Amino acid sequence: MASMNEKDYYEILGVKEDASTDEIRKAFQVLARKYHPDINKEPGAEDKFKEISEAYAVLSDPDKRKRYDAMRSGSPFGGGYGSAPAGTGSYGGYGYGPFWGSPFGGTAQRRRAATPSRAYNPREGSDINVEVTIDAETAKAGAKRGVTYQHFSTCEHCHGKGSVEAGHPETCPTCGGTGYVAVDLSVLFGMGMFQTECPECQGSGKVMSDPCEVCGGSGRVQTASEVVVEIPPDSHDGDEVRIPGMGNAGTNGKKAGDFVAHVCVPEERLTPQQAQGFHLVGFAVPFLVLGILGNALSAVGWVVGILLVMGLIGIFNGGASHAPRWWRNGLMTLADGAVRGIVIAALFVGMFSCTSVPYGRGYGYY
Repeated sequence: MASMNEKDYYEILGVKEDASTDEIRKAFQVLARKYHPDINKEPGAEDKFKEISEAYAVLSDPDKRKRYDAMRSGSPFGGGYGSAPAGTGSYGGYGYGPFWGSPFGGTAQRRRAATPSRAYNPREGSDINVEVTIDAETAKAGAKRGVTYQHFSTCEHCHGKGSVEAGHPETCPTCGGTGYVAVDLSVLFGMGMFQTECPECQGSGKVMSDPCEVCGGSGRVQTASEVVVEIPPDSHDGDEVRIPGMGNAGTNGKKAGDFVAHVCVPEERLTPQQAQGFHLVGFAVPFLVLGILGNALSAVGWVVGILLVMGLIGIFNGGASHAPRWWRNGLMTLADGAVRGIVIAALFVGMFSCTSVPYGRGYGYY
């Protein structure tokens, strides 16, 4: 029996030792379709399927691949695998397939859109969010602004379906429609049976027989568009203008998201320093009231004074002449600071009350 460190997983999958994750995935998909027990009834096909599954389980996972490469090179840091007889992976019925670590994070995930995929994953498109900056006079009168932006649009070649001829999905042959695959790696790693997303259908259980070469089977392509945003009169900073269906197109025929323009009016927007100033003043007010009502202003006055001075400096940084909406935003920020101040002041009063109870009272001492 060949032990694991005697197997050349790269040769089994027919890839080079410096092959990328996508190349390893593609090689496995080709071999899996060729030797899958549901398709290939020849003697030895199931053992071959288990062998390529075992190879993919190791090479598709960066950590397992690193340890495997180190072990092959004779490095003393490549231990941890042990050896395993060929074909010892438990194959739990043809509704399941081999286990592998997820190779679809990071760069591999970003490359998937450019690589033809049979996966059928219909998902609604996301919104596109942009900020449109105008002055206060324009916001009051209303305006139209043209915006050019990058987004996903429906593929014209397949009309968004992801398939040119078939136009409808079929059951994934790799996972049998379950959306996941599994293999027993207890012999290799001592971790038992694991399940993970099927790389063929990417978890949906459905695939396209003829994925569109233009969009890679997703039904959408990247493009640039221009939209005219109509900002209504009497708009203010933070208002939204939503244009339905002008966001990112959905995959495999699902509906597109919206284009959302966020109105920005600098004259009405607090700077970070101004917002902090309002917050400090609001935070100081409850302590000021507490000091006056409790005849303890002398005890907390210096702290309140520092907070008020710092807050006022921040508020009036840039002048005192501002739009009414600016003052409204400032007062809302001040109120938020006051709420926080009330909570801290209440805790302070509670602690002071507990420590000021005369010793022995309530315990039977006279």
